[in-house]
Amino acid sequence: MGGKIRFHLQSMSHWLGRRSMQSRLVAAYIVILLIPSIVVSNYLFDQIRDSYISDTVKQGQYLLELEKVNMINQIEAMELAVQLTIAESDILDYVSTKEELPTEELLELSRGPFTDMINIQTNNPNIAHLRLFADNDKISEIWPVIFHERRIRQEPWFAGLDLREGEELWLFKDRDPDILHRNVTDANDRMPKVSLVRAVHAGGKRIGLIQVEMLLKQFSPKAFASVVDEGSQMMVADGGGAIFLDEEQPFVGGNPGLREAIAAEFAEMRRLGTPERRFSVNKHPYLLVGTPVEQVGAHLLNAVSLEAVHARVSKAEKQIVAANFLLIGLLSVITYMLNSFILKNLRRLTDAMKKVRRGEKPAGLPLTGGGEIGELAFHFNKLIHTINELIAQGVKKQALTKEAELRTLHSQIDSHFLYNTLENIKMLAEMENQRTISDSLTSLGGMMRYNFKWSGEYVSLRDEIRHIENYVAVMNIRFDEPIRLELQLGPGLLEIEVLKMSLQPIVENAVKHAWNGTEEGERRIRIDAAEAPDERIVIRLRDNGAGIEAGRLERLNASMQRESAGSVEQERSGKQTFGIGLRNVHQRIRLYYGKPYGLQVYSEEGRYTEAVITLPKVLLMGGSAGNEKHSDRG
Repeated sequence: MGGKIRFHLQSMSHWLGRRSMQSRLVAAYIVILLIPSIVVSNYLFDQIRDSYISDTVKQGQYLLELEKVNMINQIEAMELAVQLTIAESDILDYVSTKEELPTEELLELSRGPFTDMINIQTNNPNIAHLRLFADNDKISEIWPVIFHERRIRQEPWFAGLDLREGEELWLFKDRDPDILHRNVTDANDRMPKVSLVRAVHAGGKRIGLIQVEMLLKQFSPKAFASVVDEGSQMMVADGGGAIFLDEEQPFVGGNPGLREAIAAEFAEMRRLGTPERRFSVNKHPYLLVGTPVEQVGAHLLNAVSLEAVHARVSKAEKQIVAANFLLIGLLSVITYMLNSFILKNLRRLTDAMKKVRRGEKPAGLPLTGGGEIGELAFHFNKLIHTINELIAQGVKKQALTKEAELRTLHSQIDSHFLYNTLENIKMLAEMENQRTISDSLTSLGGMMRYNFKWSGEYVSLRDEIRHIENYVAVMNIRFDEPIRLELQLGPGLLEIEVLKMSLQPIVENAVKHAWNGTEEGERRIRIDAAEAPDERIVIRLRDNGAGIEAGRLERLNASMQRESAGSVEQERSGKQTFGIGLRNVHQRIRLYYGKPYGLQVYSEEGRYTEAVITLPKVLLMGGSAGNEKHSDRG
């Protein structure tokens, strides 16, 4: 096995070794992008799946709690019916009598207390039966409320009723037989019900028991509703683990295998004490959520199919995978094009070397850029130059001409070469222990990167502030009294969106015009950012300089509000334009965010100048405080 792996690795290495450098770089970039993409995608898949299932669990628990409230209301109604019945002393006297009553007294009881007992059931139509079973053979049964205990003594729960010492007994049954026709099959008895049974005592002994029954379709209407839901079904489980449900519902009622699995999972839920269980039946995922109904010793269950959840997760996974492949494909194309541009000079150098080997005399390689390719090109051109000098003076002149052209092209330094050069100078400064020069070069490099990297109009406040810090650090090289930058930014505001280069012109204006060199004390520029009550962000930039004369300040603010660019005040010297930078910032803010936003300048001569910027609160990465779809934003 190990030999096969080594063989395949060697074959792949040999195949890659024969590819061009551009192909190998593109393959390396794809692998570098693919591995993190797979890791992040798997993490996102797990998060999406857990989120969907969590939402399904919460929704199931919410429905159960609503149904539990209905059940508690029915429980209270049944308990109230019991209390009202046993509170009637005439009924208890009749049940405990030692002699048969005459017909007149029976008629009187029937018209009085027994009618009240029937009215208790009539007033609560959800109660199916209200019956009092007497342990007294001397009384007469009065249908449908007074019966002899012999009618229910064969019930399995009857023998243990005395051991409960007067406590309520709640029973769930899947049938509702007619007690008056127990030997007659009734098609309507296939209705599950719940019974409340309680012993009745008088004179220190049990004289009978009272039973209140309610059909489960009234006791738990959502579990036994007539509305068919193909994705979920609610059911009731008693203390013994028996499950009662609407058999007409096809979700569980028509699926015996699912019903058996629910019974097993419910038993496991009770054993572990968990409110939910996930399981599968015939490779179909399901979720079982339960909540106890302590008053009756039962549980309310909700079985939910996770097919729809898995379908949504699968759809999200496909979209993420498609987006990844699209992104990787796009980046691969861009990488291929960039590599073609970067390696173009290398291919040209290779072609030139092949021509020299064939005896041809190339005219030189006008290659730009630094690094190894530039160095190789330089030495190759020097070699060609030396060879051509030995051949003829004319060839030498031509080579010198090409070399001059090459030096001209080398002067066109791109930004990356300039960054590298600044880094080299910075390293030299650090080697000479010139920390001030090194820090200044770092700040200058940061400014240049920020200026050259214009990938969009919007940046975070954090990036703009960092650029201002670099700018102030570079400017402080010029001053004997450095400028102190103070920041007071509200919590969570570093990630808000601002327009790129919207704060730096204001700071630059302060650096150039705020101090005339005669001031005493520390020079300070303070930047405050805070959230206004109307979901706006207010950024204040304040210096402690000489300020602006009142009339000039009024003209400056008025000029920023005009639409025409020609209204900006011109200095008499003609060497400087006053207010252009501030007006550009104001107009850009209004262009991108709308007229309610912009810039206002305040000042007091001899004390301060303050520029106040108003922006909508928008987070750079798409989140916001309600303004992510601001109607005024361009």
